[in-house]
Amino acid sequence: MAEQEGGNGSPKASSLTPYEEALDALSSLITRRTRADSSNMGDQFSHLFEYLKMLDLEEAISNMKIIHVAGTKGKGSTCTFAESILRNCGFRTGLFTSPHLIDIRERFRLDGMEICKEKFLAYFWWCYDRLKEKTDDSIPMPPYFRFLALLAFKIFAAEQVDVAIMEVGLGGKYDATNVVREPVVCGITSLGYDHMEILGNTLGEIAGEKAGIFKDQIPAFTVPQPDEAMRVLEEKASQLNVPLQVVTPLEPSLLNGLRLGLEGEHQYLNASLAVALCSTWLKRTGHLGDTNLEQSNTLPEQFVKGLTSASLQGRAQIVPDQLINNDRSNDLVFFLDGAHSPESMEVCARWFSLAIKEYNPDQTLFNRQPDSSKFSLEVVKMHHGDRKSTQILLFNCLTVRDPDLLLPRLMKTCADHGVYFKKALFVPSVSVYNKVGSQAMAPIDSNVDLSWQLTLQRVWENLMQVNKGKITDVASVELKEDMEMSASNCEHSAVFPSLPVALKWLRDRVQQNQSVRFQVLVTGSLHLVGDVLKLVKK
Repeated sequence: MAEQEGGNGSPKASSLTPYEEALDALSSLITRRTRADSSNMGDQFSHLFEYLKMLDLEEAISNMKIIHVAGTKGKGSTCTFAESILRNCGFRTGLFTSPHLIDIRERFRLDGMEICKEKFLAYFWWCYDRLKEKTDDSIPMPPYFRFLALLAFKIFAAEQVDVAIMEVGLGGKYDATNVVREPVVCGITSLGYDHMEILGNTLGEIAGEKAGIFKDQIPAFTVPQPDEAMRVLEEKASQLNVPLQVVTPLEPSLLNGLRLGLEGEHQYLNASLAVALCSTWLKRTGHLGDTNLEQSNTLPEQFVKGLTSASLQGRAQIVPDQLINNDRSNDLVFFLDGAHSPESMEVCARWFSLAIKEYNPDQTLFNRQPDSSKFSLEVVKMHHGDRKSTQILLFNCLTVRDPDLLLPRLMKTCADHGVYFKKALFVPSVSVYNKVGSQAMAPIDSNVDLSWQLTLQRVWENLMQVNKGKITDVASVELKEDMEMSASNCEHSAVFPSLPVALKWLRDRVQQNQSVRFQVLVTGSLHLVGDVLKLVKK
């Protein structure tokens, strides 16, 4: 295929649509460097300001009313809540988050909707062509994420949003979003050990990187943090005269009997942070009169609507398999959560354990609606009848993660709630990370390297042996199994050469075990969650 670049007026490769052509050009910006490469860091951070000049974005960003959010866990959820609140207050919103799960346009949301292809293409080529023209050997084209952040600023400026909510990609101090000189307010979500190859080996070092988004005298909010991290945040805030406040979890009673749009007990902390960020944004931009925030024991109606209608793919999401026979779709249900740190793995396990008990298979279509709180356990039991459910784990994580920290947390938390996995399935990545779009799905390779998945399997089997005497429920459902498709089958787990093969195995089990419902927890990586969504949604 000819490698012809797009842009306005340039020749197009005949076999590509205009959108695929843009994604090809975007893929060219993905570097082969590891994330820990020093050239990803501060020695090139100054280039970002050169790119802003090339794109004439300096004044536009200085005029933008920005909410800037960093953290280890809960960034996407907090930003999603904040966007939904301010949209329901009547403002035109722009939301930039990462990663995307299915389509790159998910990262750029206008008024809660991902940007349409036509606008994406127009803004993409506007930025790409100018940077291609003006960059050189001394200041090369920006790498992938930096380009996306620049594109977000261009989109939000051109679309004249009232508020831009920017989620930090990695760290804070040297993140591409940190070209913002004067945000309206900053937020730091829960901190933990993640991306240590870049951000440091201690919570203090990680907190220092995240606090890099603090700006002189700009108010900031955070959630309760481990002492070591909180000391660093307070010290950085003091140096910059930043009024730093700590929020506590939102009282459920403030939601007038409704539930948060994002599932999970931990979301009440993210929701509280979002409320603080939005309240401060309204005050500092002179819009306080538009909402009733004076009464501390109530939330304005717009805030309640925003919190209860927020939605985010890949976080505590429940999706029945849509490629199985319609009358059997609820016999195979995927519970998806992109947890990939020890702390978030525990939160994920807690959510899954409660969700499988509350899940109403006959109300799937309404599961994400604000009034889902009306589903009662009694109703669920009536629909379940006498059919048994069995829990399966579908797992993969990046090699920079430590499965000895992730998998024990997952297994123990589920076991504490009386939930045990019949089988754990380990699969390699489907996505190739040097491509964006449809070409990012790798062809199934019979010679794929499964050494990492075999390592994950060994960790799981060892855990099962250690806990053998404690686990009784796992044998309660006997499955007819055909493991010919697996690369390695053990008593409690299997490694499959690809995700599609693992999904086929699950669908075959559904057909062969018609008295059993399969509840599959997909976790360990947002990339895995995105790949599953691509393959099980119509």
